[in-house]
Amino acid sequence: MNITVGITCSPLNTISVKLINPSTSPSSRSMENPKRVLVCGGGVIGVCTAYFLAKKGAAVTLIEKSDVACAASGKAGGFLALDWCDGGPMESLARTSFNLHRSLSQQLNGPESYGYRPLTTLSLTITEPNTTTTLPSSSATLPSWVDAPARDIKTIGTFETTAQVHPQLFTKTLINNAVAHYGVKVVIGKLERLEVVGDRVESVVLEGGRVMESDAVVLAMGPWCSKLELLSSIFRVYGIKAHSIVLEPREANAITPHALFLSYYPSKRGNPLDPEVYPRPTGEVYICGMSAEEEVPDDPEGIMGDPESIGMLKRVAKTVSSHLGEGEARVKAEQACFLPCTDDGVPVIGEIPGVKGCYVATGHNCWGILNGPATGAAMAELVIDGHSSIVDLEKFSPARFVGKRKA
Repeated sequence: MNITVGITCSPLNTISVKLINPSTSPSSRSMENPKRVLVCGGGVIGVCTAYFLAKKGAAVTLIEKSDVACAASGKAGGFLALDWCDGGPMESLARTSFNLHRSLSQQLNGPESYGYRPLTTLSLTITEPNTTTTLPSSSATLPSWVDAPARDIKTIGTFETTAQVHPQLFTKTLINNAVAHYGVKVVIGKLERLEVVGDRVESVVLEGGRVMESDAVVLAMGPWCSKLELLSSIFRVYGIKAHSIVLEPREANAITPHALFLSYYPSKRGNPLDPEVYPRPTGEVYICGMSAEEEVPDDPEGIMGDPESIGMLKRVAKTVSSHLGEGEARVKAEQACFLPCTDDGVPVIGEIPGVKGCYVATGHNCWGILNGPATGAAMAELVIDGHSSIVDLEKFSPARFVGKRKA
């Protein structure tokens, strides 16, 4: 069954879904024949694309199999960095998107709506103690709530260069705004196939047989893009399964806005792990890590964390801070998600070679939340204007893979 929904997410910790009559949804579109665009995928990339397309006057329908932000966009850390992609192909995309996040926060009341705030970011090395008598570290740089035996403490991000959002609340705030102010429709349904006539896409078919006609289709389905033969015949998108836990410490006010990037040496293992710790203004603390390539399942809502990986993240938590140990913090979530990756480590953003009107945006790996706004804005320009001016998309084009994909 396919239904149309609207999503409301305010205040900060409240998310609700209500049915909307599309015929009464407001729209800023003044053109008599708006371009009909179907955006497939309700994660941050799809939602940002739908938002910016609608702002440019397109008649947009977002198609999502399960729920908006039900996969990685709802389970990510939400970390933003201005210059961490400098020197690589994503430099312009990341810098543009970091600044767009700041602008969107001002427009959408980000601090209250979805926890936007600047952060101090630290890197440090922690060796898991063999006994309970190891003395905590003392450093002017280290926040007081981090009482682990740490060394090699460095500031790698400031309030000017690093920030955060609550990714699920950000994504749902954006789609709610797009529905309320720009007439975007959200359809819950599974994409079965695209109908291509000649060299142009004309419609998509959903599970159950519903046909939705369009002038353009944007495929923004994260690692699930690999399920479409149209895309898998050109390039590979694979999934990295990443684990995370969300804790609610009893003394939440003691946790300052410091993001931690760790080199963590377990007591009985030789190789270091690289977990990350993100306090949130909601009072939660998000901890992630323990990642490996795995086959992407069909149903994003059925993804479960591996007990061993979740257990390791809990060990990291209690080692990093006594505020995060058992008895001091409630475990709010134990979860996993799949990050979409490409063979060359660069996102795929552009029109599908040989299929006019069909576009793709995927492969952002761990930088999907950061790069969502610029990807969406650039894709909107490409679809409506025929080219992107906000970011040069040439290096991201799927055409770079033509002739290189092995059967």
